Amino acid sequence: MEGRPDAMSSASQARAEHADAPVMVDNDTVAREARVTFRVGPGNPPGQRVIAVANQKGGVGKSTTAVNLGAYLAIAGARVLIVDLDPQGNASTGLGLDHRQVEHSVYEVLTGDVDAAAAIRATAVTNLNVLPSTIDLAGAEVELVSTISRESRLQRALTTVRYSYDVIIIDCPPSLGLLTVNALAAADELLIPIQCEYYALEGLGQLLRNVDLVRANLNPQLRIGGIVLTMYDGRTRLAEQVVYEVRKHFTDIVYRTVVPRSVRLSEAPGYGVPIALYDPLSRGGIAYRDLTLEFAARTGLLMSTVEGAS
Repeated sequence: MEGRPDAMSSASQARAEHADAPVMVDNDTVAREARVTFRVGPGNPPGQRVIAVANQKGGVGKSTTAVNLGAYLAIAGARVLIVDLDPQGNASTGLGLDHRQVEHSVYEVLTGDVDAAAAIRATAVTNLNVLPSTIDLAGAEVELVSTISRESRLQRALTTVRYSYDVIIIDCPPSLGLLTVNALAAADELLIPIQCEYYALEGLGQLLRNVDLVRANLNPQLRIGGIVLTMYDGRTRLAEQVVYEVRKHFTDIVYRTVVPRSVRLSEAPGYGVPIALYDPLSRGGIAYRDLTLEFAARTGLLMSTVEGAS
């Protein structure tokens, strides 16, 4: 039952006992605990994919989606890098990094002081790395205003590490400023989490207009990869109505998997681990596992599935 204090997985217990540093867990063990019955790889056709997770509204599950999608992809066999482009650094802390102990961050990478490879850190999940953020990133937009090709700083920075990974996931800040533009300029596709609450679609039109501007001026290959419905509460008619309206307006680009509100999803970042290591069989854990399978199938990363397990 969700919310039990004793529901933590064995992998998460190992991590919690060594909170001072990431303790690498065996992905095969985690896959069995999480019942991950699929394998992913470089993709068909082969090639790296850069995914920007963005929505200018805050609190819609961007960091939660970036962290848990990345974790399940890594558990299923992909080499994954999460780029934390939010000054709040939620993706970094959700993967066990202490901001006070981050020597180099994405801020130094964007300013050109440090190569991306020097700032990348390992996490508790094998094959899942993170390019962390700190509060220093809050000043980056002002500092980069006078910089040549300021909208493409992240794209250029990632060229040195891009081919070391199958998937790069960029967690964007809750704004449409220069940092988000950098993410869209570097990305192959955009993943948009939408909260199943009132005003869910507010501001989405402006985000899509910005996508059109980025396509026209910076990144013609950028496409809308999909919309993920998050924080669904099946007890309310409002949540059902939001799901209906989003599916009505955006049809096939909306993912079938809907992520519910979940106490366990909220607790996991406090232990510095994704839900797959904390409570994989909670409603939130199952939802992100299923979302990852759907994502892998859509993007050509899915290699195989095992029937009869869920």
